[in-house]
Amino acid sequence: QVQLVESGGGLVQAGGSLRLSCAASGRTFSTAAMGWFRQAPGKAREFVARIIWNGGNTYYADSVKGRFTISRDNAKNTVYLQMNSLKPEDTAVYYCAEQVAGSSMYGYWGQGTQVTVSS
Repeated sequence: QVQLVESGGGLVQAGGSLRLSCAASGRTFSTAAMGWFRQAPGKAREFVARIIWNGGNTYYADSVKGRFTISRDNAKNTVYLQMNSLKPEDTAVYYCAEQVAGSSMYGYWGQGTQVTVSS
């Protein structure tokens, strides 16, 4: 069974930075693509970033490209999201998720961590 636990959220002023972490349990982490998503109040959940199993390729939503960086440490079973130049519109609950092998679906999700950016 896979469990994902996010941490690192909080309140930050616009222009500031935060680093989110997602600690994973289970034997599949090191071979799985991982993603970060977010959901703002009253809005649908949206894709933020994705990283393949060995960190060789990363993908970003246009809204965060150049400001956010996804990375992973397979030895620590952890994926990170470094968020710089934060904007009030980045305010949301951020979730990490593990992609199902051979599928475009994400089968495991964390409980989320709140990020609030004040103007």
